[in-house]
Amino acid sequence: MKKSFKYLFMLMIGCGVFIGCSDEDLDPTLQQSKDIDISVNTQNDLNAIINGAYNRMSLTDYYGRDYIILGEVFSDNTASNANSNRFVAEARMDLLPTSGVVETLWSRLYSVIGSANIVINSEGITGDQAAIDQIKGEAYVIRALAHFNLVQFYGQQNVNNGGLSAAGVPYVTAFRDETALFPGRNTVQEVRDMAYADLDMAKSLMGASAPVEYFSTYAASAIEARIANYFGDWQRSLDAAKTVIDSGQFSVVSEEAFLSTFSSDGGTNSIFEIAASDIDNEGINGLANIYQQGAYGDVVVLPNLAAIYDEGDVRGVSEYDPSTDYEAETVIGVDANGTLRNIGKYPSTAPYDDNIPVIRYEEVVLIYAEALLETSGDDSGDALDWLNMIPENRGAMSYDSASKDNVLLERRKELAFEGFRFHDLARTMMDIPNPDPVLQTHEGPAYGSFNFALPIPAAEVDANSNIPQNAGYGE
Repeated sequence: MKKSFKYLFMLMIGCGVFIGCSDEDLDPTLQQSKDIDISVNTQNDLNAIINGAYNRMSLTDYYGRDYIILGEVFSDNTASNANSNRFVAEARMDLLPTSGVVETLWSRLYSVIGSANIVINSEGITGDQAAIDQIKGEAYVIRALAHFNLVQFYGQQNVNNGGLSAAGVPYVTAFRDETALFPGRNTVQEVRDMAYADLDMAKSLMGASAPVEYFSTYAASAIEARIANYFGDWQRSLDAAKTVIDSGQFSVVSEEAFLSTFSSDGGTNSIFEIAASDIDNEGINGLANIYQQGAYGDVVVLPNLAAIYDEGDVRGVSEYDPSTDYEAETVIGVDANGTLRNIGKYPSTAPYDDNIPVIRYEEVVLIYAEALLETSGDDSGDALDWLNMIPENRGAMSYDSASKDNVLLERRKELAFEGFRFHDLARTMMDIPNPDPVLQTHEGPAYGSFNFALPIPAAEVDANSNIPQNAGYGE
């Protein structure tokens, strides 16, 4: 079922529980200047608020586009051709505290957190207790994921060897708390640990089954595996991934079915995806229009990425004519001018109704393979079997060993254009490669450089003296 029903329709039904249901009331940021009276009494009220949180996750400045694209243009996967002057400064990794994306990403994620906190902290709710617990569990997952996404981009863990003790982001657990209007920055380790705690709480409340556009216990475990993978908590990553694998509810899709999973909803490999529909989507400001040739089409594929795929790999390259009503044969298309584009993931232009995969089973499989390698050191046993499960279902050659390099290579192949590459480079303490100085404009920053983190928005720093600016951005 699509977001037009599951998210927005439910949000509209519940809007009466708020004073005016205004954006100001429902979009809290860290600049918490006032308290408001929100009446949350029933299960339906909670449904309305949680649907509002999911809807905000789908917007352009979060999973609807910007969060994903930043993870690609900050890497050696893609670049901006400035066709509509979008993602130009981002592709240079040359952003300022006043840059638009710096402000909108920060404020959007904290608005999502604000909605989650309303649900989490609500008391005396009438209705079915199991359903109420499920909704609250989903809110805990949302809060954990949003804080993790914030620390990925704004934390100082990858700058100047900051590590876990470096400044992270404020981990906010109450909606407009008058006793904490100006929160300070938690350390990166505190953010990580509080996210783990939220996920543990979520799993104690939720059920194993939920529609794919809503979080379940298995989605919570998949997110836990992702966070643990990022921080190198290998046993935790292994255990969380194994929980998802042992459920038996998901599978790696075949080569023949792979492309269709990005144009249809709820495939056997989908653990959680964000809903879209023909009447409720981000339109020209979504992912399809920034990747494909058209009014925007600013984000193009670098030849270095295209070259890593084997011939016959469905994720690789095939010729296409963008002036026709083409059907993608591979993920990457090359036109007559030699321009390489992502045409296979988020493929539908008008009406832009593809759901956005956030957690696919294939990612969990690769997390599991990497965790096996890190915990056992065995590059020829189980880790290799799990690693090869992906190329064997993509028309690609298998690996001879499950080395760290091969795991990262397969992650680059499988997860390209989904926002992972920059974070893989950062978590493994690698410089950002610069294989194409003509198309790439960020010049390949060395690991530890200041621009491995975004600046804190100027408006936030100006309003809250407890939040120092990130290194390299003028303070």
